[in-house]
Amino acid sequence: MTASEFTALLLLTTAASFTPGPNTTLSTALAANFGLRRALGFVLAVPVGWALLFSLCAAGVGALVLAAPALRTGITLFGVGYLLWLAWRLAGVAVDWRSLRCSNAQPHWHSDKSRLSVTFWQGVLLQFLNIKAWMLALTVVAGWLAGRPDQFARFAVVLPVMLLFGLGSNLMYALMGALLREWLSQGAWLLAFNRCMAAVLVLTAAWMATL
Repeated sequence: MTASEFTALLLLTTAASFTPGPNTTLSTALAANFGLRRALGFVLAVPVGWALLFSLCAAGVGALVLAAPALRTGITLFGVGYLLWLAWRLAGVAVDWRSLRCSNAQPHWHSDKSRLSVTFWQGVLLQFLNIKAWMLALTVVAGWLAGRPDQFARFAVVLPVMLLFGLGSNLMYALMGALLREWLSQGAWLLAFNRCMAAVLVLTAAWMATL
């Protein structure tokens, strides 16, 4: 791989990894609600899922997926539906009725954290439901691997680079969420933050539906 090819790979990977999307949004939201340690499971799930997806695309499965309209539509619909479901869960609220024990007290609205649960394997699955991830993987395969005599050596370079950037970007967003956690615990800020994150997921789902 030439220096220019490697530089182009770094630029593409930076743009794809650090721009806001479903992975970075969830990393931020999980860390803001539960702390960095609880968010690490999802942060690690992203590169694991991406590694599996990229390996399938490198083996030719990705091209077959996007070449079949019904299969592509199915992935898109499941992905959009899953993101909307996560947005609904993230935006969930509940009333703290304990605040009503005093006669003049007003109900305190807060984010119902029990609604926000994304396991490691759900994080892995999310990568396969993201049509953007399929298209990115195929772009990298077509631009850096396909038809090259040293494609296995290139694969050994491209995969670790993309995994490192994917891990780094989600960890960075999770750190930002963790840093905001104490501030968000005051008043209704966490509820407002979760609803903003839910809105980002809805917008992402709408964008995915147009691909």
